[in-house]
Amino acid sequence: MPHIYVDADGCPVKAEVYRVAERYSLQVTLVANHAMGHPQKEWIAMKVVRDLFDAADDWIAETVSDGDIVISGDIPLAGRCIERGAFVLDPRGKIHDEDSIGAALGNRELFSHLRDLGTLGGGPKPFDQRDRSRFLERLDQLVHASRRRR
Repeated sequence: MPHIYVDADGCPVKAEVYRVAERYSLQVTLVANHAMGHPQKEWIAMKVVRDLFDAADDWIAETVSDGDIVISGDIPLAGRCIERGAFVLDPRGKIHDEDSIGAALGNRELFSHLRDLGTLGGGPKPFDQRDRSRFLERLDQLVHASRRRR
Protein backbone atom coordinates (compact mmCIF):
# COMPACT_ATOMS: atom_id res chain seq x y z
CA MET A 1 0.00 0.00 0.00
CA PRO A 2 1.23 3.49 -0.71
CA HIS A 3 2.09 5.79 2.14
CA ILE A 4 1.12 9.48 1.99
CA TYR A 5 3.68 12.03 3.17
CA VAL A 6 2.46 15.58 3.71
CA ASP A 7 4.78 18.58 3.73
CA ALA A 8 2.53 19.86 6.47
CA ASP A 9 3.67 23.42 7.19
CA GLY A 10 0.96 25.58 5.67
CA CYS A 11 -0.70 22.72 3.78
CA PRO A 12 -4.36 23.71 3.21
CA VAL A 13 -5.60 20.23 2.25
CA LYS A 14 -4.77 18.09 5.26
CA ALA A 15 -8.46 17.37 5.95
CA GLU A 16 -8.86 16.15 2.36
CA VAL A 17 -5.80 13.91 2.72
CA TYR A 18 -7.32 12.37 5.85
CA ARG A 19 -10.60 11.64 4.05
CA VAL A 20 -8.92 9.87 1.15
CA ALA A 21 -6.47 8.00 3.37
CA GLU A 22 -9.27 6.72 5.58
CA ARG A 23 -11.31 5.62 2.55
CA TYR A 24 -8.38 3.55 1.21
CA SER A 25 -6.87 2.51 4.58
CA LEU A 26 -3.59 4.32 3.92
CA GLN A 27 -0.95 5.55 6.35
CA VAL A 28 -0.31 9.30 6.50
CA THR A 29 2.76 11.04 7.90
CA LEU A 30 2.65 14.78 8.48
CA VAL A 31 6.13 16.28 8.40
CA ALA A 32 6.89 19.70 9.89
CA ASN A 33 9.40 21.50 12.06
CA HIS A 34 6.85 21.91 14.85
CA ALA A 35 4.06 19.75 16.26
CA MET A 36 0.58 20.47 14.98
CA GLY A 37 -2.87 19.24 15.79
CA HIS A 38 -4.28 16.36 13.79
CA PRO A 39 -6.91 13.66 14.26
CA GLN A 40 -5.75 11.05 16.73
CA LYS A 41 -5.96 8.03 14.46
CA GLU A 42 -3.57 5.07 14.38
CA TRP A 43 -2.95 5.65 10.66
CA ILE A 44 -1.83 9.30 11.08
CA ALA A 45 1.68 10.03 12.36
CA MET A 46 3.37 13.34 13.07
CA LYS A 47 7.09 13.61 12.32
CA VAL A 48 8.67 16.71 13.85
CA VAL A 49 12.04 17.51 12.32
CA ARG A 50 14.70 19.94 13.50
CA ASP A 51 13.96 23.60 12.92
CA LEU A 52 16.46 23.95 10.10
CA PHE A 53 15.91 25.20 6.56
CA ASP A 54 14.58 22.35 4.38
CA ALA A 55 14.71 19.81 7.23
CA ALA A 56 11.16 18.62 6.50
CA ASP A 57 11.92 18.41 2.77
CA ASP A 58 15.11 16.47 3.44
CA TRP A 59 13.34 13.99 5.72
CA ILE A 60 10.57 13.38 3.18
CA ALA A 61 12.98 13.00 0.26
CA GLU A 62 15.13 10.53 2.21
CA THR A 63 12.16 8.50 3.49
CA VAL A 64 9.80 8.28 0.53
CA SER A 65 9.73 5.05 -1.48
CA ASP A 66 8.65 4.02 -4.96
CA GLY A 67 4.89 4.37 -5.31
CA ASP A 68 4.38 6.55 -2.23
CA ILE A 69 2.47 9.82 -2.54
CA VAL A 70 3.88 13.19 -1.48
CA ILE A 71 1.69 16.25 -0.95
CA SER A 72 3.74 19.42 -1.35
CA GLY A 73 3.84 22.69 -3.20
CA ASP A 74 7.65 22.73 -3.03
CA ILE A 75 9.02 22.19 -6.54
CA PRO A 76 12.58 21.15 -5.59
CA LEU A 77 11.16 18.63 -3.10
CA ALA A 78 8.85 17.33 -5.83
CA GLY A 79 11.85 16.75 -8.09
CA ARG A 80 13.72 14.84 -5.40
CA CYS A 81 10.70 12.64 -4.64
CA ILE A 82 10.02 11.91 -8.31
CA GLU A 83 13.63 10.69 -8.62
CA ARG A 84 12.80 8.13 -5.91
CA GLY A 85 9.70 6.93 -7.77
CA ALA A 86 7.08 8.76 -5.72
CA PHE A 87 3.95 10.43 -6.99
CA VAL A 88 3.79 14.15 -6.15
CA LEU A 89 0.68 16.29 -5.90
CA ASP A 90 0.54 19.96 -4.98
CA PRO A 91 -2.31 21.31 -2.83
CA ARG A 92 -4.04 22.86 -5.86
CA GLY A 93 -4.26 19.47 -7.56
CA LYS A 94 -1.30 19.67 -9.96
CA ILE A 95 0.45 16.36 -10.43
CA HIS A 96 4.21 16.65 -10.87
CA ASP A 97 5.91 13.85 -12.79
CA GLU A 98 9.05 13.18 -14.79
CA ASP A 99 7.58 14.94 -17.82
CA SER A 100 6.57 18.15 -16.03
CA ILE A 101 9.12 18.66 -13.26
CA GLY A 102 11.86 20.10 -15.47
CA ALA A 103 9.60 22.89 -16.73
CA ALA A 104 8.29 23.51 -13.20
CA LEU A 105 11.84 23.89 -11.87
CA GLY A 106 12.73 26.22 -14.75
CA ASN A 107 9.63 28.37 -14.19
CA ARG A 108 10.41 28.55 -10.49
CA GLU A 109 13.89 29.89 -11.22
CA LEU A 110 12.57 32.36 -13.81
CA PHE A 111 9.86 33.75 -11.51
CA SER A 112 12.33 33.98 -8.62
CA HIS A 113 14.68 35.99 -10.82
CA LEU A 114 11.84 38.27 -11.98
CA ARG A 115 10.76 38.86 -8.37
CA ASP A 116 14.36 39.70 -7.44
CA LEU A 117 14.42 42.26 -10.25
CA GLY A 118 11.15 43.76 -9.00
CA THR A 119 9.33 43.12 -12.27
CA LEU A 120 6.98 40.53 -10.84
CA GLY A 121 4.83 41.13 -7.79
CA GLY A 122 1.92 39.63 -5.98
CA GLY A 123 1.48 36.03 -5.10
CA PRO A 124 -0.66 33.08 -6.02
CA LYS A 125 -4.39 33.46 -6.44
CA PRO A 126 -6.47 32.71 -3.35
CA PHE A 127 -7.04 29.04 -2.59
CA ASP A 128 -10.68 28.14 -3.30
CA GLN A 129 -13.17 25.28 -3.41
CA ARG A 130 -12.27 24.40 -7.00
CA ASP A 131 -8.70 23.83 -5.87
CA ARG A 132 -9.93 21.49 -3.11
CA SER A 133 -12.14 19.56 -5.54
CA ARG A 134 -9.34 19.21 -8.09
CA PHE A 135 -6.97 18.09 -5.32
CA LEU A 136 -9.40 15.39 -4.13
CA GLU A 137 -9.93 14.10 -7.65
CA ARG A 138 -6.20 13.94 -8.40
CA LEU A 139 -5.32 12.35 -5.07
CA ASP A 140 -7.85 9.63 -5.77
CA GLN A 141 -6.24 9.10 -9.21
CA LEU A 142 -2.77 8.83 -7.66
CA VAL A 143 -3.91 6.28 -5.07
CA HIS A 144 -5.19 4.08 -7.91
CA ALA A 145 -2.02 4.63 -9.97
CA SER A 146 0.15 3.75 -6.99
CA ARG A 147 -1.81 0.58 -6.31
CA ARG A 148 -1.43 -0.47 -9.96
CA ARG A 149 2.32 0.15 -9.84
CA ARG A 150 2.77 -1.90 -6.66
